Amino acid sequence: MLRLGRREFGTHEPVIMAIVNRTPDSFYDQGATFRDEPALARVEQAVAEGAAIIDIGGVKAGPGEEVTAEEEARRTVGFVAEVRRRFPDVVISVDTWRHEVGEAVCEAGADLLNDAWGGVDPRLAEVAARYGVGLVCTHAGGAEPRTRPHRVAYDDVMADILRVTVGLAERAVELGVPRESVLIDPGHDFGKNTRHSLEATRRLGEMTATGWPVLVSLSNKDFVGETLDKPVKERVLGTLATTAVSAWLGAQVYRVHEVAETRQVLDMVASIAGHRAPAVARRGLA
Repeated sequence: MLRLGRREFGTHEPVIMAIVNRTPDSFYDQGATFRDEPALARVEQAVAEGAAIIDIGGVKAGPGEEVTAEEEARRTVGFVAEVRRRFPDVVISVDTWRHEVGEAVCEAGADLLNDAWGGVDPRLAEVAARYGVGLVCTHAGGAEPRTRPHRVAYDDVMADILRVTVGLAERAVELGVPRESVLIDPGHDFGKNTRHSLEATRRLGEMTATGWPVLVSLSNKDFVGETLDKPVKERVLGTLATTAVSAWLGAQVYRVHEVAETRQVLDMVASIAGHRAPAVARRGLA
């Protein structure tokens, strides 16, 4: 059982985490949800299309203009509070690596801290424990926040992913983070080249076999673009193919831009796997 905020999710229940970037320079939407009104409209649409989690980020992952902790908090804290007011049952996640921001958004009503940079600030897990919120434990290959990988190498990329993510998850539980609210994430593209991310996907079953719920953040990433030689705006089909494979291998939470399309893919895979009944079953029966 995965428990986040007011929600509980069964073992075979796929969960969509919709991305809402409060940044003017995000790689995919180029600041489309930087202002409050379009960002709130995005939340409303994502929830209507089947997202159970809203992931709010105040700093883009890649290199760019410096964003201080104060500015990151300015972009996210008030927005978290407003989403909490308007959508009391939605799970609110905040994508941050800084404990100061984590503390501020938890005070505002966040349910989950999405640490995409692999515990670079160890105090973030302490914040999650103190507030009793969830934590995403990600493999970033030891990379510093907002840096791109350069000639990174692993003897065995999945062995390193397991060592890091399971270690971070166990530490979080020891600190007091609820066991049922901790997820692990292979960190596609983070501290990895395209071949590493493809191998992480191919071997995702090794992560799900640990018993920790697995989150994957695949949406329109560079490993999809390089694999198919497609620019950012033409990576949806590759993303959905990778989503289907990840679902078959047991990932549970999917951080995405395209909510409705992802919902169909996840429902189809769940039905093929026997975890979900068809929405309609008339063929051959009438």
